[in-house]
Amino acid sequence: MKRREAVGTMALASLAAAYRWTPAEAQRVAKLVRESVTPYAPTFFTAHEWETVKVLADLVIPRDERSGSATDAAVPEFMDFMMGDRPDGQVPMRGGLAWLDNECYERSGKTFLQCSESERSAVLDDIAWPKKAKPEHTQGVAFFNMFRDLTASGFWTSKIGVTDLDYQGNTFVAEWKGCPDAALRKLGVTYEGTE
Repeated sequence: MKRREAVGTMALASLAAAYRWTPAEAQRVAKLVRESVTPYAPTFFTAHEWETVKVLADLVIPRDERSGSATDAAVPEFMDFMMGDRPDGQVPMRGGLAWLDNECYERSGKTFLQCSESERSAVLDDIAWPKKAKPEHTQGVAFFNMFRDLTASGFWTSKIGVTDLDYQGNTFVAEWKGCPDAALRKLGVTYEGTE
């Protein structure tokens, strides 16, 4: 399973668990943000935080040959809206962004935005894998888990994300012929009485 698919699978479940949002609430917010006609002006994030969120979201879900990036899917706008709608996420978000800048400054004398790609990657590698993280990175790990969950939730409830998943829900099937043979082979199972 690829990283994008794994994050997509976790998206709605982790959002509901972390923020007590239902999948319907997440989809409603994502739709409202994406349908906005005027250029988006963040209401929660400062200008510096806004730029950091956009860069970080695209590191979590970059553009690839299959679909657009997190910013293409309006994930930063989704996050800004959610911070206004769910104030219990504001302190962890703002504190986490400050932690990220401070960690970068401690390592290289620069903010996250000013760091090179390799400097950013080094910091993210230290906080993206909770089981491998050092105890001194606990706050960064908690922030990045929350940020990754919000990024995934915003992306996979967007039109780009639904297309990326190739979701076919509520599609009329004239005659159900069972699970495709390729899928059965992959799972190592067969229908009883066939082979």
